[in-house]
Amino acid sequence: MRTLITNLGAVVSGDIAAPLADADSILVEDGRIMALGRGLDPDGVDQVVAAKGTTAIPGLIDSHAHPVFGDFTPRQQTLSFIESGLHGGVTTVISAGEVHLPGRPKDVVGLKALAIVASKAYAAFRPGGVKVHAGAPILELGLEERDFAEMAAAGVKLIGEIGLGSVKTGAQAAPMVAWARQHGMTVTFHTGGPSIAGSNPIAADAVLEARPHIVGHVNGGTTPLSDADIERVITDSDMAIEIVHCGNGRAALHALRAAEGLGGLGRVIIGNAAPSGTGVVPLGILRVVAHLASLGGVAPEVALAMATGNTARVHGLDVGILAPGRAADIVLVDGPIGSSASDALGALAVGDLPGVSMVLIDGVVTIGRSRNTPPAGRAAEVVGGGSGGPAGGGH
Repeated sequence: MRTLITNLGAVVSGDIAAPLADADSILVEDGRIMALGRGLDPDGVDQVVAAKGTTAIPGLIDSHAHPVFGDFTPRQQTLSFIESGLHGGVTTVISAGEVHLPGRPKDVVGLKALAIVASKAYAAFRPGGVKVHAGAPILELGLEERDFAEMAAAGVKLIGEIGLGSVKTGAQAAPMVAWARQHGMTVTFHTGGPSIAGSNPIAADAVLEARPHIVGHVNGGTTPLSDADIERVITDSDMAIEIVHCGNGRAALHALRAAEGLGGLGRVIIGNAAPSGTGVVPLGILRVVAHLASLGGVAPEVALAMATGNTARVHGLDVGILAPGRAADIVLVDGPIGSSASDALGALAVGDLPGVSMVLIDGVVTIGRSRNTPPAGRAAEVVGGGSGGPAGGGH
């Protein structure tokens, strides 16, 4: 299947080093991007998508979620949250632990079993088409190196945010983080105050001693690290710095500026950190991007890279970047009707949420105009070639 997206107003690459691509067309074949350029030849394509001047961005990545089974989570009783997030441009979701499962097992055998089944279940099931990377065990005392080897052999690639279980200190976590790294797992550490009953306050000392890959919700979930601790984890490490929607907005801007001051914007990633007591917000990733672009002073295309390419690099994913060879997860966005801005990047710069005009996952049109964002000023549509998904509606 060959699809050509034409007449793009701009292309955001997701690569923070070169966030805008010189292109007005994207050619997709068999689910992967084959070429970006200007005036690409439509001969031989099966489907043409007329972008009508909208902006192409990589599918957004939610770096911090807590999915369970059947529903997003029983904690908030929110039906179809992941699919609803798709209407906010999120095409990939990464679990920080299936912590809200009722009766979540905390013994070694049980927590391994939960991680393995969550990993395998979501590998075989895409809610609404969204790619969910799940199976992130919450670390408990008593785990040994062989347990990490067993989980890794079964396909577990994540470690849920440390601090939600009985492993609370840097000294307790450090050997487990080392085992996880040895077996190819990506590790997140909870930081800030307790987010739910049973979690623990975690300051910079513990994180710096353990050295995970990701400093989880540095701006709180909901209570953040102190300003001094935010600066320490940015200055004294090369860990990814996660800013989340379910956190403190002022602390988010402090972390952004601290990272920028050290030339470390490539380390900033974005998540929802939902569900939480603050709720579940399908447009949370777009809201954080708009917050950082409009109030944080970074270019909108740079803020979008934090929600796409930066996260993909941390997790070793082939999404998040619009470039030849990458998976064709592409979102077409535009300035919303009524905005003072005329396009998506301008909308983000003034704090408006862009309207989602179309979403493609692995090159397949999955939804048209979003049911959740404000309506995009321009609606992309399939104008020729083979049939795709709905061009003017959605799931």
